[in-house]
Amino acid sequence: MLDKAVHVLRAVADQPQSLGGLQTETGLPRATAHRLAVALETQGLLRRGDDGRFDLGPELASLGRTAAERFPLAGLAMPALEALRTATDESVQLFVREGLHRRCVVSLQSPHALRWIVPEGVLFPLEVGSAGRVLSGETTVPGWVESIEERESGVASVSAPLIGTDGSVIAAVSVSGPVDRLTRGPGARFGGQVIAAADEIARTLGTSPQG
Repeated sequence: MLDKAVHVLRAVADQPQSLGGLQTETGLPRATAHRLAVALETQGLLRRGDDGRFDLGPELASLGRTAAERFPLAGLAMPALEALRTATDESVQLFVREGLHRRCVVSLQSPHALRWIVPEGVLFPLEVGSAGRVLSGETTVPGWVESIEERESGVASVSAPLIGTDGSVIAAVSVSGPVDRLTRGPGARFGGQVIAAADEIARTLGTSPQG
């Protein structure tokens, strides 16, 4: 039942939903979607607007602030990520692993009109994309992993791991954008800069950077 409640929350993450919209987005029976939405509303995790549609509730904001205080990775990583975007002129992301998925916790958009936009909070599968492969434990001699049109046609990316003190991968730092600009060798072009950004974040967190 918890999984179903999470499906309902995620269904309204992009935009408010009517009961019918919740049913369509989650695939749940109408009665189940309604029961879960009402229960989440009672707990303050959802709210209903003047038009009757369900939207994210105020309790989520409070929980989000608490989570950010306890897991300050995004805030601590921001200076290095912003420097990476400035240096590459391309979109930059920070991903963390959630089960069999990866979640984008920071997304900085390229200044170019043609760019690859990754919404913060979005979930992608681990098995495709350079960041997913980094978070799955894939390693290469250069220290970065690249992908060319693995998940989306016309998009390339290169990612490097952010390593914790125990040697585990905490997150993946990524640069992504159109293949036309990143070329079919994004690692050769930006891999060193992505590794340097991951190392800088590791130093900020007090963990051990890559060799």
